[in-house]
Amino acid sequence: MLIADISGSVQNAEAAGRGSDRRQSPRRVVGSRRAEIAARLAAGLPVIQGRGNLSLAYQVAKRTMDILGALALLIVLSPLMLATWLMLLITTRGRPIFIQERVGLRGRKFHLFKFRTMRLDADKVQHLVSNEQSGPVFKNRRDPRVTRIGRFLRSTTIDELPQLFNVLKGDMALVGPRPPLAKEVAQYEPWQLERLSVKPGLTCLWQVSGRCEIGFTDWVRMDIRYVRGQSLRTDLELLLRTPASVLSRRGAY
Repeated sequence: MLIADISGSVQNAEAAGRGSDRRQSPRRVVGSRRAEIAARLAAGLPVIQGRGNLSLAYQVAKRTMDILGALALLIVLSPLMLATWLMLLITTRGRPIFIQERVGLRGRKFHLFKFRTMRLDADKVQHLVSNEQSGPVFKNRRDPRVTRIGRFLRSTTIDELPQLFNVLKGDMALVGPRPPLAKEVAQYEPWQLERLSVKPGLTCLWQVSGRCEIGFTDWVRMDIRYVRGQSLRTDLELLLRTPASVLSRRGAY
């Protein structure tokens, strides 16, 4: 049975563990489930069942909207993307695109594309930067690894534009929870896996509600709220709210 079947709270998960072995502590129960999640991710196995709106009509309409929307945005924004690519080509010693493995639908891994915003050795010096966010995500408002150009790209969300190609490939959608890293998912509590039960997206409720100003637990709750109320109307509303959110630059760093 998939870990995804455990969709209740951490307390319920701990209670289930105590029922099978009363000598086992709640912390050990959660720890063993996290180990199982990590093992399934490493093996390329699903960590949760698909949920959200599974109707054929919605899935076809959503995919059609993703393809047409991504193509239209690529055409309109191509001058901006080309200028950004050329600028970064010079300032990053020929490495303008950052490719990172992320976790998508049901735990499937894929390669996410971004314009490079950090120095080339960012991963090696991450331990020198403090994490200002709660939960298994890393955020720092004044992260010294971010370049001056990168800070502008992040605040304007230009750095995310290459993910339109991820949308065309089918790894992502225009609307859906932001895709996490595998090491973050390995630290999830069982109920938090529900955010992986739909395809990840470029924008979401978190994106238009303050982004990094929101704590991780509330972030996950927003994603789960989207999963349980997923509809074409919700997708369109979030897409319409996104430009104002991007222009405000609120929580973008």
